[in-house]
Amino acid sequence: MYLQQLSLLNFKNYTEAELSFRPGVNAFAGNNGAGKTNLLDAIHYLALCKSYFNPIDSQQIRQGADFFMINGTFEKDGQREVVACGLKRNQKKQFKRNKKEYQRLADHIGLFPLVMISPYDISIIIEGSEERRKFIDNVISQTDNHYLDELIAYNKTLINRNALLKLIADTGKYDAAMLEVYDEQLIASGNRIFEKRKAFMEAFTGIFNQHYRFISNDAEQVELVYESQLLTDDYAGLLKKSTERDRMLERTTTGIHKDDLQFTIHGMAMKKFGSQGQQKSFLIALKLAQYTFLYQQKGYKPLLLLDDIFDKLDENRTHKLMQMVSDNDFGQVFITDTSAGRMQGIFNNLNIDINLFKVEKGAVNA
Repeated sequence: MYLQQLSLLNFKNYTEAELSFRPGVNAFAGNNGAGKTNLLDAIHYLALCKSYFNPIDSQQIRQGADFFMINGTFEKDGQREVVACGLKRNQKKQFKRNKKEYQRLADHIGLFPLVMISPYDISIIIEGSEERRKFIDNVISQTDNHYLDELIAYNKTLINRNALLKLIADTGKYDAAMLEVYDEQLIASGNRIFEKRKAFMEAFTGIFNQHYRFISNDAEQVELVYESQLLTDDYAGLLKKSTERDRMLERTTTGIHKDDLQFTIHGMAMKKFGSQGQQKSFLIALKLAQYTFLYQQKGYKPLLLLDDIFDKLDENRTHKLMQMVSDNDFGQVFITDTSAGRMQGIFNNLNIDINLFKVEKGAVNA
């Protein structure tokens, strides 16, 4: 699978752009703010129906315009697939595949698997557990059509249960029957999500370790551990034990919405004790492991998007990374950097021919 063509209308800082790509490495060079990352984000839209950076679709419309359009032509299993995303101000986003509009965007997720590596990913390490759960959920959602539905059902029940706990606190009237209904719904969805996350992490951890060892040249000892209350307790028991605490705090304090990933280096928290280069290496290994996992599950190679990847990586790790992504295990790659010469030099050393685009103020030249 690879992206052959991309066209944009009024998307972010682009009035109009039309690009053709190669199946191998496609590179965008230009100054900061020129629009390199916006091209990657447009590709992300085509694969996952949303921006990687901003959840508000209307904010992707170019200033002064009334709509945006993104069109992409993919080659997949010998077939031509045309994907289109459009949004008019104050209207619902339209998403089409081969001119047929989706009723549910969730039905598109996973058809064109994609992995993005960006400086914004540092939030996975330094921010709260929600960022790490999002990472897990993003990977599983691209391989399991029902997982997203299960998450939506769980979160809806969680909102309802929390609202009931607040109502009980406000009115002083304890509605045991309604609470039991929500508990049963949480337990059913929560257990299914937990089992899928647990199975995913069992397969994923070994892949991650392999990638980190390669990037770091086995220089550091790191560990990735899945943490969940359901690893040691059944969900029904957890909810029962926490009922009084939940009533006091007016929110549900136990469940899979508390799951987390623990990242360590030499037994210590990566967040506190990892250097910027080590943290970036950890994130890259996470994302490359995501790529490998998706490839194994889907049977074809996802798109790999690398945004500003060379910053904070030493020369050895940069070379190892480019050596890896240029290998046959990876398919089409999109990469951005401020220096065309640096990218050209790195890939020349690897004897890899790249498709280089120069980006300047929302204009692209091959």
